[in-house]
Amino acid sequence: MSNFIWVTAEKDMIHKYSNAPDEVSFLRNEHRHNFKFKVFIEIFHNDRDMEFLLFQKFVKEIIFKLNRQAGNNSCEMMANHIHTFIIKKYPNRKIIIEVSEDGENGVIMNFL
Repeated sequence: MSNFIWVTAEKDMIHKYSNAPDEVSFLRNEHRHNFKFKVFIEIFHNDRDMEFLLFQKFVKEIIFKLNRQAGNNSCEMMANHIHTFIIKKYPNRKIIIEVSEDGENGVIMNFL
């Protein structure tokens, strides 16, 4: 069994999907999304192994550094980017990262 805490954050960014299929060709143009992030990290005991607010602050710092012009970055690419910073500070923990466009469509990536 694994136990996790989770934190959230969000950021407005502009991106595009250059290789979008013809049926959604409008996505090839730059457009704005309010990207929403939910990050789960494994904990090893039940007495605040990790403080929510401190972990959230750390995650928000990572997200803040994401360029407002997200370019061709997908939700998956952003999750991978966030993961690389988390594992440096918190190694050997299972991590799950959810990234969505406006809370409507997104990805859940398990780094277990």
